Amino acid sequence: MDAIRLTTCQGQAIAPHLDALAELRIRVFRDFPYLYDGDLAYEADYLRRYAECPASLFVLAFDGDALVGAATGMPLAEDLAEFRAPFEAQGIPVEEVFYYGESVLLPDYRGHGIGKAFMAEREAHAQREGFKTVAFCAVERPEDHPHRPRDYVPLHGFWRSRGYARHPELATTFHWKDLGEAEESDKPMVFWLKSLG
Repeated sequence: MDAIRLTTCQGQAIAPHLDALAELRIRVFRDFPYLYDGDLAYEADYLRRYAECPASLFVLAFDGDALVGAATGMPLAEDLAEFRAPFEAQGIPVEEVFYYGESVLLPDYRGHGIGKAFMAEREAHAQREGFKTVAFCAVERPEDHPHRPRDYVPLHGFWRSRGYARHPELATTFHWKDLGEAEESDKPMVFWLKSLG
């Protein structure tokens, strides 16, 4: 893993990497628990929001010229209503929260500290920009989900080890098409938070 190069960029600086990032998201999110049946048109629309936000952050992991991992973030106040609404309902000022969009990494590169580096880069950025809280949300699937692999281990332990706590009172739904679904359906999502104060 010594050859892995991490770099950061913001806003439109991501433009040269958007196609590779879209393909990476589709590939990684096909796996449980997301089971995302993605398409490039949806990805282009989703990623455009980040590229058009000057305050967004991209942390990119390269092996040579190949994009093998990425983590994103933006001010929660700039993100979709589905993500802002739970905070607004709980009286948490959205302008104080930096939201992590996703962290995706190809399987062969996991377990070597890249995920920790993704977290650290985003936290450092959020602190520099004066945010009080960092947050992300994760899909919640039932224990008996038919596509749950026998050896599946959720990332809850890793997230807790990095100082994040699950907040079931901060829940939302987001829609996408699962593998095998005829159309999109709402998926339950719960937020995890860490205070930077």
